[in-house]
Amino acid sequence: MDPDQDYSFEAELWRSGAANASWYFLTVPVEISQQIRFMASKTKGFGSIRVRSAIGDSRWNTSLFPDKASGCYFLPVKAEVRKAVAISVGDRVSVELRIG
Repeated sequence: MDPDQDYSFEAELWRSGAANASWYFLTVPVEISQQIRFMASKTKGFGSIRVRSAIGDSRWNTSLFPDKASGCYFLPVKAEVRKAVAISVGDRVSVELRIG
């Protein structure tokens, strides 16, 4: 993958999993997911891609996870970030990703 590829998009926060083990995600739009997949020469594990993410002033390192059904990547959003930017399920947010 080429160094430092940047992407920006808006997405709605959603929750997956049982109530006692919930995960919160943003779905990377299909067009951006396709670009990322095309540019990714090697991925680890089951296709995850390391990224630096930002919502507002909150920044964190994580991985994008591929979803075969939708063809998109999912971006996990940890509790610390959700609290810092005051977002909850259903909120639409602006996201920045840096890959590389």
